[in-house]
Amino acid sequence: MKKGKKYVEASKLVDSSKLYSKEEAIKLVKETAITKFDSTIEVAMKLNLDTKKADQQLRGSLVLPNGTGKTKKVLVIAKGEAANLAREAGADYVGDNDMIDKIQQENWFDFDVIVATPDMMASLGKIGRILGPKGLMPNPKTGTVTATPDKAVNDIKKGMVTYKTDSYGNVHTIIGKASFSDEKLLENLVYVFNTIMKVKPTSVKGNYIENISISSTMGPGVKIDKNSFEK
Repeated sequence: MKKGKKYVEASKLVDSSKLYSKEEAIKLVKETAITKFDSTIEVAMKLNLDTKKADQQLRGSLVLPNGTGKTKKVLVIAKGEAANLAREAGADYVGDNDMIDKIQQENWFDFDVIVATPDMMASLGKIGRILGPKGLMPNPKTGTVTATPDKAVNDIKKGMVTYKTDSYGNVHTIIGKASFSDEKLLENLVYVFNTIMKVKPTSVKGNYIENISISSTMGPGVKIDKNSFEK
C-alpha cells in the first residue's frame, strides 16, 4: 500500500528506532497529525498476555480525566424509574422493546453506545446478531449493563472509553484529540497506562507491558519509553 505524501513527510519527523519520553511523544504525535480535521490520538500497548487463558483477556472501561473531545450519543434500554433517571442524566434516547424493534425493523443506528439494565438483556439478546458485529452489545465488564444507567450515561458523556485485548494481547484506546493541550493529552495517557497496570493479571510473569506507542488518525506511530512513566 502506497502511503500519501503527507504521511511520508510526517514520518520523517519520527525516528522509528527511537523510544521517546512520554512528553516528547505527545509533542511529536501532535506535529505529525496530518488530517484536515481534528485528528483523534490513540494509544496502543502490546502486553505480554496469553489471551487463550480467560484471566488474561482484559476488558474494561475508564473515564479519561480530560474526556475524549467527542460527545457520544447514548441509547438506554430500560424501564420505569431507571429509564426516567437515564433521561434526566442526559441520555439521547431511552426506551425498551420499542427501541429494540426500531433497530431491528428500521436498521436504526443513530447512537454510539447502548446502555441496558440487566432485566432488558434477554430482549436485547434477540438482536445480538445485529449488535454484536458492530461492537454495540452492552457488557457488564465495560459498565454498559448496569442497574444504574444514569451513572453510565454520566460517565460516557464525561469521556468514558473501553479497552479490550485482541488475540495478540494488544490494547488500543483513545486518549483525546490533536487540538488538546500537551498537558491534557499527557494526563489522559498516564491515566490509561496506570489503569492497564492496575488490571495486570496475577498469573503474568516477567515483563507485562512489552511496548507502547501513540499515533494520530492516519499519522505515523511514535514509540514511547515505558520507563518515562515512572517519573
